Amino acid sequence: MSNTMTTPKHQLVNQALSLMQSHLADATWSDRQKLALTCRILFDHGHDSGLAGQITARGPAPGTYYTQQLGLGFDEITASNLLLVNEDLEVLEGNGMANPANRFHSWVYRARSDVNCIIHTHPTHVAALSMLEVPLAVSHMDLCPLYEDCAFLEDWPGIPVGNEEGDLITAALGDKRAVLLSHHGQLSTGASIEEACVIAQLIERAAKLQLLAMAAGEIRPIQSSLGREAHNWIARPKRYSAAFNYNVRRCLRHHAECLN
Repeated sequence: MSNTMTTPKHQLVNQALSLMQSHLADATWSDRQKLALTCRILFDHGHDSGLAGQITARGPAPGTYYTQQLGLGFDEITASNLLLVNEDLEVLEGNGMANPANRFHSWVYRARSDVNCIIHTHPTHVAALSMLEVPLAVSHMDLCPLYEDCAFLEDWPGIPVGNEEGDLITAALGDKRAVLLSHHGQLSTGASIEEACVIAQLIERAAKLQLLAMAAGEIRPIQSSLGREAHNWIARPKRYSAAFNYNVRRCLRHHAECLN
């Protein structure tokens, strides 16, 4: 005999969240391994754009972070060939140089103490949407971690190598998890590497769905209160870890060498 068929929704939500805490496993890899896995996961999900894009995570000392070396594609990143750099992009550990565009990551890390990982990429659908100079439309349940959580930078500042671009992009991001950059790409952040990886995947899927929907008709908005409810239901550390772990299992079937 069922005991929950008349249970109010908020109680069912709380029960489910409690069960997630005990049943969903956290990711157990090192930060270097998580970054290498993230590079491979995003490569497999359409974020490859030659040598464009950077993935970083805070390092062991304040003002330091890990990133890939310029000249390697996402499909070539391993835990051992990552660089540790400071805010001036001087290499502290590893060989080679960081992408000069990493400079705006330094600005974001300074402004956002809650951010521990930044992913900047130029995936196909995000890049196509950015050419239209329109914000991301979050109008589907699966995309709701981005609901009211994706900013929009309409004015393209040119190549993001100067401090001016760092200031502009950081201001556009504000307190949100992600920002769509016109004529450029996307920037996703996370309190964890797992979160940033999932958000980066999600924004590309959102852009793809938006372009498909725009081609078919007018996108209808979802109710604000329900969008916020779905945002808070999905955007949780345990769910990010579970999604990341799933993607890692898929990734390691083909890219086990990235763990080194």
